[in-house]
Amino acid sequence: MSKQETLLTQLQARFGEMLSSATLAVKQVTIEVPANHALSVLQTLRDEFSFEQLSDLCGVDYAHYGQADWEGSIRGKGFSRAVAAGCHQEECELPRFAVVYHLLSIKNNIRLRVRVFAEGDMPKVDSVVNLWNSANWYEREAFDLFGILFDGHPDLRRILTDYGFIGHPFRKDFPISGYMEMRYDPEKKRVVYQPVSIEPRTLVPRVIRHDNRFVE
Repeated sequence: MSKQETLLTQLQARFGEMLSSATLAVKQVTIEVPANHALSVLQTLRDEFSFEQLSDLCGVDYAHYGQADWEGSIRGKGFSRAVAAGCHQEECELPRFAVVYHLLSIKNNIRLRVRVFAEGDMPKVDSVVNLWNSANWYEREAFDLFGILFDGHPDLRRILTDYGFIGHPFRKDFPISGYMEMRYDPEKKRVVYQPVSIEPRTLVPRVIRHDNRFVE
């Protein structure tokens, strides 16, 4: 039995019904924890399972999960869309936002991924700054870009966007061009903000395959 399989068995035995799911794929254990149990589970992972390092924390927006954003007539001609297979967000009844924690146990030389869905219109989960100091800026980044609130964070301010910025750029409903733009006004002799003058457009990703199926 591999270390990952052993860890998966130990986590299922330790937490039981506190886990929404626990899977092993590509040598990576992933557990999903309800928001109301997240802080206690994460503290147990640090104290009892020796996950002493938080290597990453990020937000995820599941809006339009499993759906295609555009229709095209180029399938079968060497192009395809990068749309992952899966159910729609509404069909899966998934909350829109989640926080994903990547933990590392230096003692046991193993990694763990923890996913916590943020419930409600104002997505919110408990802060883990008191467990791992490295979470401070990670949580500020997730708040800034996704609008996820972290209850108990000592200084939850924007960290990447400008002062007075409106909205959260990594939300899937945020326009690519944004809402506001800045320019220098020669008459006022200062930088001014105004609504964007760029016409919104959808960028179409494409993958070009070079194999025998598409060689004339």
